[in-house]
Amino acid sequence: MKTTLKLLTVGTTLAFASLSALAQDRFVGLTWGETSNNMDRSSSLKGEPEARRLDDTINNSGTWGVRAGIQDDTGRMYLSYEYVSDTYSGSYKMRQQNLLGSYDLFLPVADNTRLFGGVTAGLVKLEQDSPGYHRDSDLGLAGGLQVGVLHSLAPEFSIEGGYRYLRTTADASLNARDRSVGGSFDLKSSDMAYLGLNYHF
Repeated sequence: MKTTLKLLTVGTTLAFASLSALAQDRFVGLTWGETSNNMDRSSSLKGEPEARRLDDTINNSGTWGVRAGIQDDTGRMYLSYEYVSDTYSGSYKMRQQNLLGSYDLFLPVADNTRLFGGVTAGLVKLEQDSPGYHRDSDLGLAGGLQVGVLHSLAPEFSIEGGYRYLRTTADASLNARDRSVGGSFDLKSSDMAYLGLNYHF
C-alpha cells in the first residue's frame, strides 16, 4: 500500500511538470464540503465501547480548502490544501489537513459544462487532541480518486461539485492521561463531497 501511494505521488508530480509548459489556463479556487473518516482501531481499543465512536469525530464535518492549478481543453492539474477539525460529544477532538496533487480528465456534456474524473496523491496530517488524552499526530501518504461536474459561468469564473475518496497511511495514539485507556488508530480512508468556485486567469 505504501509503495503504491509513493508511486502515485511521484507520478502526479511528473505529470504536473510535463503539462505546465503546455497549459493555457491557470486558476485558483476555494472549496467547501463535508468530510467523513473511517478509522481502524488497535486491539486494545476495540474493547473500549467509547472508542467505537472515533469514526464519528470527523463525520460529515465542514471542510474548507484552497487550490491552484493549470488546465487545457482535455484536463487539469492542481495542488490543494484542505482543513477539517471536529469533536464528538466532548470526548474526542481531531484535526485533519490534506496537501494533495490531482489530475482530472474532462468529458464535455454541454457548451459550458464538463464532467471530470481523476486521481489524487499527496500527504495527510492527522492530529488527536482530545480532552483527557495525550496529544498525538502523524503525517501519512494518501492516494485516491475523484469525480464531479465543472460549469463555466464566464471566462474568468467556474463552479464545480465533486466527490473524492482517499486511502491513507496516517495513524495516531489515544492514551488517557490517567492510563485507563491506551492504544492507537489508523485513518484507513477519508471521503469528501464538496462545492468549489474557481477564478481563471
